[in-house]
Amino acid sequence: MRGNGPLLYGATRGRPKGRHDIPRKRNAKMADTTDPTASGHDVCDFQEDTLLPIQEDRLTAAISAVVRSYRDETTVDHIGATLIPSRPEIIRILQLLQMVLFPGYFGKQELTHSTLEYHIGAEMTTLYELLSTQMSCSIRHECRRMDSLCVHCVRKGREDALVFFEKLPEIREKLALDVGAHFDGDPASQSLDEIVFCYPGMYAIFVYRVAHELRLQGIPLIPRIMTEYAHTVTGIDINPGARIGREFFIDHGTGVVIGETTDIADRVRIYQGVTLGALSVPRESDGGDSLRGRKRHPTIEEDVTIYAQATILGGETVIGARCIIGGNVWLTSSVPPDTRVLIEPPRHVFREDKNRNTGPPRESH
Repeated sequence: MRGNGPLLYGATRGRPKGRHDIPRKRNAKMADTTDPTASGHDVCDFQEDTLLPIQEDRLTAAISAVVRSYRDETTVDHIGATLIPSRPEIIRILQLLQMVLFPGYFGKQELTHSTLEYHIGAEMTTLYELLSTQMSCSIRHECRRMDSLCVHCVRKGREDALVFFEKLPEIREKLALDVGAHFDGDPASQSLDEIVFCYPGMYAIFVYRVAHELRLQGIPLIPRIMTEYAHTVTGIDINPGARIGREFFIDHGTGVVIGETTDIADRVRIYQGVTLGALSVPRESDGGDSLRGRKRHPTIEEDVTIYAQATILGGETVIGARCIIGGNVWLTSSVPPDTRVLIEPPRHVFREDKNRNTGPPRESH
């Protein structure tokens, strides 16, 4: 058999055997002795996988075409520009804020009041460095985008981070009321812990409260990055520019949309699929610019309940206090306080199983 056996894996005839070939031959020989049925057809006829010349040419041409496209002013890129905020770092900031705003739930859980200041101090110091750095990047980017003179971005980022830190106790108070509203509004909830840990609506509200405060401070980019991350993981889209009151409750949450200029008063409850949106934007080239900065989304007064899949559109639309908006309702006009808005029940047709009864269908209203 020696010298007449099949080629070794990766070997070619006439090539001197290197040190990598020896153990392969031993393995092959062992396989032959232990498996008498082994034949040359069972050995992989390996050939080195390389690009064909024509494939290399096509790859090179594709790379060149992509690079050339970067010179097209109608496309979008960020080449040769100032640094922009880092999305992974902003997600890390949200994780640290969860630890600070909900201590004992996320991160280190074995906290006591005797060690609390040390632990929170360490977390907030790390958070401060991350947040101030990302704020500086966002401020510098906005200055360059607006062709403004930017000389104090780092100093301003550090100052803005401190201003935000001073708002954290107030944010914690609002979040505690939101958690209570979820517990009161959902009989399926077993505890406040379950709401903090599990509820996507509560997570989206937490991110919104943080992002909204940064938006009020005039921090560019970061608030929207935060809320769009929450949108990605929960399916709930809350623009950081919306103004939302206390004790806000989102049940289930998937598909909820709350637009930039929406105003929501205290103790409002909304369910999955609700849209608080704007009317369509004109198709003219300046359509978006003509509406930017104007009130485009509805106002929801206190103690309103909006059920699943309801759609309320328009900046002049006001839903009065204590209204109940039923599921699948479509509204583009205001509703006075203490009103219940429902769609007419559809007509159902019940058909008997044809194998059991061939009589006419029964109608139900």
